[in-house]
Amino acid sequence: MITAGLDIGSRTIALVEWDGKRVIREEVVFTGMNPVENANRLISGRHYDYLVATGYGRHLAKENSIADEVISEITAYAFGACTLYPDAGTILDIGGQDSKVILIGSNGSVANFEMNDRCAAGTGRFLENMAAALSIDVKDMGEYALEAQGEPVTISNMCTVFAETEVISYVSRGVDSHQIGLGIHKSIANRVTAMVRRVGLRSRFVFAGGVALNPCMRKLISEALLTEVIIPDSPQTLGAFGAAMKAVQKIS
Repeated sequence: MITAGLDIGSRTIALVEWDGKRVIREEVVFTGMNPVENANRLISGRHYDYLVATGYGRHLAKENSIADEVISEITAYAFGACTLYPDAGTILDIGGQDSKVILIGSNGSVANFEMNDRCAAGTGRFLENMAAALSIDVKDMGEYALEAQGEPVTISNMCTVFAETEVISYVSRGVDSHQIGLGIHKSIANRVTAMVRRVGLRSRFVFAGGVALNPCMRKLISEALLTEVIIPDSPQTLGAFGAAMKAVQKIS
């Protein structure tokens, strides 16, 4: 029995394959301009007993006969996290274009959630834009910010355009770029931890999405919430993993 989960996001597509005992394949590619074509390329030549899609493009997967069923991102992330961590309490996901917080209730159910998908603030895209303003590769931003010797600068604007203007102003005034980088991270951490507090914080606290790979974000969020941050081995594929587990449930 081979099941699969496909998470078609605005920036990336994640695929997880499950053979009934373990993950046998996981892959992440850019969504690009043609998500259907790129999703089909991921699963080309593969046979699945059941495939569940999630993410922004899940309905495209259903309409184009890629998926047998679709589920919401909230359901996929909650189910994936609870499969990996049966005692998971709160999940934070920071992706390329959105951030979401999910509070887990009894039996792995979703008790509450909040999603920010209307503004780039608190997302990977915001971090990418700020890294570009500092001429730093976004993959290096976390380590770079942690090298700051002084206090972080204050980024008061969460609008990307105005925040970028603030960053450029700091640079022109000769402010240490490490402190600017730390301030950028802190502005994102402040926004997402405010979401966590509104939704509810229960341990264990699971942090997923591509931004979970950033060591500075992990540190600031852990310090702000005074809790241990649990990072899945593959934080970018948690939604796809949850979809694959839903597929198992469907045919069991």
